[in-house]
Amino acid sequence: MEFPADQPMRVQATQEVVDYVVASGIAPLPAHHELVARTEKETGDKAGMRIAPEQGALITLLARTVGARRAVEVGTFTGYSSLSIARALPADGHLLCCDTSEEWTRIARDGWESAGLAGLIELRLGPALETLRALPVEEDIDFSFVDADKTGYAAYFEELVVRTRPGGLIVFDNVLYGGRVLGDEPVTGNAAALREFNPALAADPRVDVVMLPLADGLTIARKR
Repeated sequence: MEFPADQPMRVQATQEVVDYVVASGIAPLPAHHELVARTEKETGDKAGMRIAPEQGALITLLARTVGARRAVEVGTFTGYSSLSIARALPADGHLLCCDTSEEWTRIARDGWESAGLAGLIELRLGPALETLRALPVEEDIDFSFVDADKTGYAAYFEELVVRTRPGGLIVFDNVLYGGRVLGDEPVTGNAAALREFNPALAADPRVDVVMLPLADGLTIARKR
C-alpha cells in the first residue's frame, strides 16, 4: 500500500484491522468472552454499550503502567471494563464501581467471580455523582474510567480530578459519539454535552490530554 509523501500513513479501521489489533495485544480473559456472550444474549440492543476489546486491552495496559492500586469506574454496565481494570491491580488493590442498574451489574458480578477478581471490586449502586462526592477529598486515586451518561462527564471529572494523585489517569469513553461531536450543526443531549466537554478538558491546566480515535473515541487525561 502506498501513501502520498506529504501525508501521514493512516489505516482504515475495518473489522479485519480491528481483529488484527485485538489479536496482537493483551488477550481478553475467558471471563471477558463469557461477558460478551451474556451481554449480547441478555441485554438486546443495549449490548453495544460495552467497551470494545481493544479498549479493554488499552485500559489494562494504562492501569498497569501507572501502577494502579486504587481505581474508580463510573458506569459499569455488564462488567467488561471493570474486568479490564481489576486484572491490572495488585492483590491488595481496590476498584470502586459506580452504577445504577442491579440487572446489568448482576451479569458483571458473575464475571468478576468467574475471573477470580471479585475480591478486588466494590460495587455501589446509586447516582455516581453522589458516590464520588461522598469519597474523601484526598489525592489517592491512581486510575479512573468514565463510561456513563455523557451529560455528567464534566461533573464526574471535577469530582475525580481533585481525588486523583499527580500522574494518575482519568479515561473517558465515547468522546467522539459516533462523529456527532464534529461540525457545527445543532445537537442536543449527549452529543451537545461532549461537544462542550472535549475542548474544555483539553484546555484544562490541571491535566495533560490525548484523544484517540479508538472505537467510539477514548480520551486519556493525566493529572499534572
